[in-house]
Amino acid sequence: MSIEVGAKLPGKVSGITNFGAFVDLGKGKTGLVHISEVSNGFVKDINEVLKVGDEVTVLVTAIGEDGKIGLSIRKAIDKPKEEKKEHSHKKPFNKNHNGRKENAPKQDFDALMSSFLKDSDDRLASLRRNTEGKRGGRGGRRS
Repeated sequence: MSIEVGAKLPGKVSGITNFGAFVDLGKGKTGLVHISEVSNGFVKDINEVLKVGDEVTVLVTAIGEDGKIGLSIRKAIDKPKEEKKEHSHKKPFNKNHNGRKENAPKQDFDALMSSFLKDSDDRLASLRRNTEGKRGGRGGRRS
């Protein structure tokens, strides 16, 4: 199989650095899997996930003009479960006959506005209290 962007290829880890792993693709070609492309989760130490000699399947993500090959292990893994999750997170939008959401609060504008103003005043007072003593710098007060 030729090495093209988007191709899934088998490979063998030939070297590990602190920023990723080099994968031998055969035919004298080697590519780099950046540490962020090794796993879906956070990887602090790549040595905990990969070892030299591991057989991996990689997806070719980029081929530079200088011949460098960018690879990804996490994108090479098929994820049919995630496609199902994307559709399942959408909830039906229920409206009553007035066009409002059924679970929307039944407050009028004045009540909402007074609630907002009270909340805003409380936050401003708290902010003033916390920053009052922190103004200053070199020297005394300016007149």
